[in-house]
Amino acid sequence: MSSYLKEFHNSLSTSLFEDLRENILSGKYQAGEKITESKICQEFGVSRTPVREAFKQLELEGLITNIPNRGAYVLGFSKQDIEDIYELRKAVEIIAIKWTIERINNNELVELQEAYDLMEFYTIRKDPVKMMEANTRFHEIIYKSTHSRFLEHILKSYQFYIHKTRQAALKSEYPLNEVLEEHKCLLDAIHAKDSVKGEDAIERHLTNAQARAEMGFSLIKT
Repeated sequence: MSSYLKEFHNSLSTSLFEDLRENILSGKYQAGEKITESKICQEFGVSRTPVREAFKQLELEGLITNIPNRGAYVLGFSKQDIEDIYELRKAVEIIAIKWTIERINNNELVELQEAYDLMEFYTIRKDPVKMMEANTRFHEIIYKSTHSRFLEHILKSYQFYIHKTRQAALKSEYPLNEVLEEHKCLLDAIHAKDSVKGEDAIERHLTNAQARAEMGFSLIKT
């Protein structure tokens, strides 16, 4: 296979994986439902090769399971999964805040302040979508500022599921001022290089974020 064809198939399987993941999380494919290669080929008008690759990725993400001699079945995404993600996220982000406080440089500190300022601006404007885009940027700068590519990779791997539940929650009355204040506490702790306050702030923020995510999840399922 030429390098061009290989790149094309990789791109197609990635796009297909993203579409299938969206269908699972939105409930179009229900937990326990069997999905076959032939069904997906027909639905999306693709060959079996990208479907097999997409199925492998879905299985790695824990969204489907392949049962020998029976086929692939949807596992879906549950409230328990959200609880697990946030428990893991708390454990890892506590380390991230500690390392950020120890390792952040002046340029990254300026970037972090700018991301917070954007959050504040869009909170005043009552624009939840733009505010949460700035929120994502704020956290990505924290991840980068750990100067640990392994930790950054782990934390970024949660982002899709966090965004999915957040998008649904944004359709309701989202507590922008509360979210902003939680990030102000994080920013102050980083400026002060106070690890204890930083760890307290991130734990409080993620406890509240979990409650908001669970609200979003309930909206997805209704």
